[in-house]
Amino acid sequence: MSVKTQKTEKLQKVLARSGHGSRREIETLIEAGRISVDGKAATLGDRIEVKSSTKIRLDGRVLSIKEAEKEVCRVMAYYKPEGELCTRNDPEGRPTVFARLPRLTGARWIAVGRLDVNTSGLLLFTTDGELANRLMHPSREVEREYAVRVFGEVTDAIKRQLTMGIQLDDGPASFKTLTYKGGEGINQWYNVTLTEGRNREVRRLWEAVGIQVSRLIRVRYGDLDLPKGLPRGGWVELGLEQINYLRELVELDPEVVTKVAVPRDQRRLKANQIRRAVKRHSQVSERTGGTKRPSTRAGTKTGAKSSTKPVTKSRTRT
Repeated sequence: MSVKTQKTEKLQKVLARSGHGSRREIETLIEAGRISVDGKAATLGDRIEVKSSTKIRLDGRVLSIKEAEKEVCRVMAYYKPEGELCTRNDPEGRPTVFARLPRLTGARWIAVGRLDVNTSGLLLFTTDGELANRLMHPSREVEREYAVRVFGEVTDAIKRQLTMGIQLDDGPASFKTLTYKGGEGINQWYNVTLTEGRNREVRRLWEAVGIQVSRLIRVRYGDLDLPKGLPRGGWVELGLEQINYLRELVELDPEVVTKVAVPRDQRRLKANQIRRAVKRHSQVSERTGGTKRPSTRAGTKTGAKSSTKPVTKSRTRT
């Protein structure tokens, strides 16, 4: 069943958006008792839901208000490499996941959970804070799957411990599933799943049974797999069907539009990119002068060898 979340905004934000002054100016008017909402004096910090029936007055005069434009929910799959931090800024200047993401206007990317600095793999980002919070919350029990390479002998008794439950510092924990994937010697690969995202939980579970993790990759979140062919540090924006799968998973209303270009628009975009690239190449060639092919038209110097092969245009791969 879909659950609608009530959209409320700060009063000063609504009035500022509608052109009635800056937020600071409106806060001063509210503190002076000059603004009312539906007949009740407003107080600083009030939040309202903008409806057609909402009446906001300044000194008794009804103010026109604009409803907020609906923000399109966007979701991005990112292949986090090892060595990047899941933070916006690092005092030590280390690389962060947010540095690689495309810039947004009027919105920001929110990470759906975190991966520690030594873990790579699928990391989701969204512009919808409610979606991010619900996907991360343990009560939703959204599966996370990891490929993990371990160093040490994993006995049947250890496997039972890991799936039955182990007491960690922050409470009991276990793997929902644990599947052997092969390996060489005492370096073995397993796929494990959990339904929560506590700090370093996968590593701590293995360490609790005396097994060292040498590599950890998140390969799935919910039913969304790490996209095939996506390079480390690369990202891809999800389409409407995938976005609505995530929204349905956590009982949010579906989206009806998306920012992702449809195939026709993508082809047009690619063609424009190719034309710009050809134009830049031509401009560079004209400036340098040394990269032009010798002309075979009338006026070529006597004795110059002309090519017997037809000149063909180079094809730009798409």
